[in-house]
Amino acid sequence: MVKKVQILKTPGCGSCAKATDLIMKIKKDRYLEFEIEELDLTKHPELLLKHQIMVSPGIIIDGKLEFTGIPDKKKLKEKLT
Repeated sequence: MVKKVQILKTPGCGSCAKATDLIMKIKKDRYLEFEIEELDLTKHPELLLKHQIMVSPGIIIDGKLEFTGIPDKKKLKEKLT
């Protein structure tokens, strides 16, 4: 079971907001229990280097970078359930 989801965002990023909304909706609709942490990449540039992120948002599930950009809804559901 997924324990932690980190969303690596940039200020004013529309794709980041859409990805966050999608994760929240899946969590609510499926009654899933996991922690969500939103991190501003401008305040944590080391994460860009660590995960080699070229497109925001980056979505990390249990310590592993799983998606960049807006994730495919079906694939995201699979990873979260």
